[in-house]
Amino acid sequence: MKKLLIMAITVLLNFTRTFAADGYKVGDIVPDFSLKNIDNTMVSMSQFKDAKGFVVIFTCNHCPYSKMYEDRIVAMNNEFAQKGFPVIAINPNDDEAYPDDSFENMKIRAKEKDFNFPYLRDETQEIAKQFGATRTPHVFLLKKDNGVLKLAYIGAIDDNAQESDNVQVNYVEKAIDAVVEGKEVNPVNTKAIGCSIKWKKQEESKK
Repeated sequence: MKKLLIMAITVLLNFTRTFAADGYKVGDIVPDFSLKNIDNTMVSMSQFKDAKGFVVIFTCNHCPYSKMYEDRIVAMNNEFAQKGFPVIAINPNDDEAYPDDSFENMKIRAKEKDFNFPYLRDETQEIAKQFGATRTPHVFLLKKDNGVLKLAYIGAIDDNAQESDNVQVNYVEKAIDAVVEGKEVNPVNTKAIGCSIKWKKQEESKK
């Protein structure tokens, strides 16, 4: 009976760990990663020696919401990289199910839209899972704090996906300004609006 009880507790703990490990939270330290860029080089955050943080955006080629934000993301990098917060875009989608998101098509799309930031391929989807990304686009703002990168904001880019001219609140801009000024970020979380990340079949079967 005791063995059965111990087994039941173990299963329950494992179940809790599985569903609690749903990605980073604001305030968490984020380790570096290395992913292939569209120029076939490997890119990691440690290469940006002067960066004060990063705007990590999980996005893709085919999602209508991602397309709506492409020009805005280019503009964001133009503005925020100068403040020390360059954009790093990551495409985690299953390209077998969605060929538009293949590495070769990422290169084509980046050239068409004049991407001025790294556009990385998360082939194994491990980085997306570590971050807890669920949508495209999904933003994770990192700030450098005593030599380590910590999450300062998670969520949407702004409050109007469909009409860039009618944005009332640019959440990322507001968060970066707060970080630069040494103030509290508010809000630290918003709901990411976009397409669901297209997980590989083996990942879907685990859900």
